[in-house]
Amino acid sequence: MVRHTFLLIYRHFLRFKGTFFINLIGLSTGLAGAIAIYLWVYDELHFDKFHAKDKQLFRVMENWQDPNGITTKPATPHQLAAALAAEMPEIEYATPVTPPAFFPKFTLTYHQRHIRATGKFAGEDYFKMFSFPLTQGDKNQVLKDKKALVISEAMAHRLIGTTRNVIGKVVEWETMGTKKTVVVTGIFKGIPANSSEEFDFVLSFEAFEKDVMSMGVNWDMPEPFYTYVVLKKGIRPEQFNQKIAGFLKSKSSKAQHRTLFLEPYSSQYLYGKYENGVPIATRLKYVKLFSLIALFILVIAGINFMNLATAKATRRGKEVGIQKTLGASRQFLIFQYLGEAIFLASIALVLALVLVVLLLPAFNQITGKQLTLSLNGPLILGLGSITLFTGLLAGSYPALYLSGFNPIAILKGKLNRSAGEAWARKGLVVFQFGLSVVFIVAVLVVYKQIEFVQHKNLGYDKDQIITFEIEGKVEKNVATFLSEIKKIPGVVNASSKLDKLIGGFSGAAASPLILEGKQIQADEIRVNYDMIETLGVPLLAGRTFAKEFNPDPIKKIVNEAFVEAFGLPNPIGKVLQGNGQKIEIVGVVKNFHYKSLHEPVKPFLFTLEPEAATTILVKIQAGPQKETLERLQQFYKAFNPGFVFDYQFLDTDYQAQYVAEQRVAALSRYFAGLAILISCLGLFGLAAFTADRRRKEIGVRKVLGASEFSIIYLLSGEFAKLVLLAICLALPISYLIVKKWLATFAYQINLNSWYFIGAGFLALVVAWLTVSVQAARAAKINPVHCLKEE
Repeated sequence: MVRHTFLLIYRHFLRFKGTFFINLIGLSTGLAGAIAIYLWVYDELHFDKFHAKDKQLFRVMENWQDPNGITTKPATPHQLAAALAAEMPEIEYATPVTPPAFFPKFTLTYHQRHIRATGKFAGEDYFKMFSFPLTQGDKNQVLKDKKALVISEAMAHRLIGTTRNVIGKVVEWETMGTKKTVVVTGIFKGIPANSSEEFDFVLSFEAFEKDVMSMGVNWDMPEPFYTYVVLKKGIRPEQFNQKIAGFLKSKSSKAQHRTLFLEPYSSQYLYGKYENGVPIATRLKYVKLFSLIALFILVIAGINFMNLATAKATRRGKEVGIQKTLGASRQFLIFQYLGEAIFLASIALVLALVLVVLLLPAFNQITGKQLTLSLNGPLILGLGSITLFTGLLAGSYPALYLSGFNPIAILKGKLNRSAGEAWARKGLVVFQFGLSVVFIVAVLVVYKQIEFVQHKNLGYDKDQIITFEIEGKVEKNVATFLSEIKKIPGVVNASSKLDKLIGGFSGAAASPLILEGKQIQADEIRVNYDMIETLGVPLLAGRTFAKEFNPDPIKKIVNEAFVEAFGLPNPIGKVLQGNGQKIEIVGVVKNFHYKSLHEPVKPFLFTLEPEAATTILVKIQAGPQKETLERLQQFYKAFNPGFVFDYQFLDTDYQAQYVAEQRVAALSRYFAGLAILISCLGLFGLAAFTADRRRKEIGVRKVLGASEFSIIYLLSGEFAKLVLLAICLALPISYLIVKKWLATFAYQINLNSWYFIGAGFLALVVAWLTVSVQAARAAKINPVHCLKEE
């Protein structure tokens, strides 16, 4: 029976070549899009899950309760890991780690070779907890010594020139004015592509505590360190959370508003954000979105098969009648037509895989990933499921429809076309183009929002500002370096800072600030003189930082949101309490967007700390940029010999906040185009069958004097009505979808009506052109050829 079924399928494909190729192209492109999305979704869902102890690995988080709600932070005291490991028998391993923003860049030196690198300090259990395999060294010993250094294979090649006999080599590291000598104790493989962490080396946290910060035990003050733990097998994190919730409160009377809990390490990539103590699926929402898009693309491709199969039912009716007369059961016919659809989907899968292989490099460039098409177990299972789903979806309705024909009525030529069949086919066309219109509206709105984000006035001037990390001789001579750099022609101003400006890393991580019995939390950046002038942030009241003023008490400049939060009519001269210190407000600046436009502007303050700096900012004149940058490079080379002048523009950091949205916009354009292409293929095939079925009618009309234009209008009018109906149904739905997406931005575009009118008009024009091609061909047929069959 199977052999006979495949023979019928082969003959059918030969008989209806046009339909076969339309379905094949539609299914293969739809499957290619779905496979590409599957690879992307699979990679997103498996980020950070390569660690052997993934199910037991957690990051300790803090909830801060204040009058405004709950603030959730990964910042914990540096001694927390040791305390938890000593007092909680449920913990197998625990380690403190310095966060990425704490030390933006190190300089490693080996035999006069200086290399910029990203590193961190971690406890001795780090390589026991995380699966970054060591190619040299013992994971139980590599971080035990205070002078230990564990580097990646790539860094070993860059710094030392080899990975052979590297253990025991003496290397010097330098950052933020601190310089130390360490010894290589281990080498680890490169960081996997699906890791949210990227670093070149790891240093001992003991060295950080004793040599870098000289830190003692302090539970009262907040500290920006990460704490990771591995729970023993069988320990339920929900129960353990209840046990550690009050751990800080038991250590300090000043920590009564702080509660600890565990966050699964591998979930931070998909969530990564909290609002009032509740995790927000920042990345997971895009995983769900594109999974839904993949499903819709497959549905659109399957609809083509359904529509074309039911449209040509009359041409296969006699085949079905004869089969039934010869004893074929309905179950056999269903098996045949489903087998036909699955077989076609299998052929389409092969073509789709070829397309994916060819287009994967471009897809990786758009998504910023390193996806590969390797036929492993999960991928084979996924591809098999996608193909089977597509085949069953495409073949289910035709199989049930065709197998239900009455053989006597068919052979007598009395096959009745039910109104249900016609409405079902029209409904599928409406559904197809409705989805296409939703895609078009989404693409337009996402594009306009990204454009709005890129051009919005942020309250400061990010253009023509370059940034570069402080290293080498500059670290000990920041004031001299800035003084000299301001003398270079083309340089407008220059300053330095310690914390991250774009994205709003807060070193104060928010020890509450208190004034007149009221307390708030504020983001902070520690800066040098002239920072406000360099950024061009407008000063509303008071003054900026100046050397001639008394530094005691600590001087800070706040933004409008800070003043509003405290309700201060005259903020200048007010003295706050924070971190056990007195803080005087000396200036107020206009609100500016130091975080992404997803968030409203929050209370913020500039703190003057000239001696603490990691990054230089230089404002240059517009116009002679190239000449100014060349002068800066020459000066830097002379001032800081042996180090590379590695800079980037500040607006690059700003754009980096919207990488996810930019990638969504790019992917949306391609998948919207794919959906429209597949929909038009189906419409093209339906128009061809409609024209073929009405050949005699067209011949009669032409004999009676009908013009070609009237024939085109006749044939395309029915489809135009369906597309118009699809537009009318899709526009309200698309409005709700894009409105919900825009709600994730605190600052957003207005939804102008032309976004929706333009999308509908575009879909209508594309559909009309598609149908008109077939209608024009039918209108040009010689009526003699249409009528001679009679």
